Amino acid sequence: MTITLAFDVYGTLINTHGLLTQLEEMIGNKAQAFSNTWREKQLEYSFRRGLMKSYLPFSECTRSALEYACKLHQVDMSSDQKSRLLSLYAVLPAFQDTLDGLAALNQDQFRPYAFSNGTEAAVRKLLQHSGTEQYLLDIVSVDSLKTFKPDPAVYDYFLQRSASSKEQSWLISSNPFDVIGALNFGMKAAWVKRSESSLFDDWEVTPTLVVESLERIGDQILKA
Repeated sequence: MTITLAFDVYGTLINTHGLLTQLEEMIGNKAQAFSNTWREKQLEYSFRRGLMKSYLPFSECTRSALEYACKLHQVDMSSDQKSRLLSLYAVLPAFQDTLDGLAALNQDQFRPYAFSNGTEAAVRKLLQHSGTEQYLLDIVSVDSLKTFKPDPAVYDYFLQRSASSKEQSWLISSNPFDVIGALNFGMKAAWVKRSESSLFDDWEVTPTLVVESLERIGDQILKA
């Protein structure tokens, strides 16, 4: 029986800090801290909107988070600069190990999907630009449910869309909240820990598997 893989997109396949060069050109040595704030607030806004049942597309969380980062770091960014950053965010680069890891998956053993907070159109644009779409069977977007990860409903929706079961499905994500959400729902989950400094939340659960990259993700799941 084949194993269904739900690959998170933002932060797992695609590098959400992939605009550091452009940010450095705009704001100098504030770039890394600015990028961190932008990502943290983007996720926080998605969590809050999910809890409040006040859904807006993930791109709006991204835009609002950019505004917050500008205020926090006292960056006077023009409307044109913000628009440019948001346009570039729509074509963020993949991590170096993403293409190799996806290409190495045996299609007789795995059914790989993209599973994302982003809209289907936004995710498709990212995957096409990064060259990863060809390795994925389909895109499952939470936009159809008007909520965000880690709502249990989105993991259930993934199983429905992929015609899979909890027992035969793995979430692959660099985001601990996503891994915890999948485990809480009853799926297996691999945490992609690309950096030694990355921390997993003390949530009384542990990932089914921890990997340093996606390069050998298929083999590692088969051995888990």
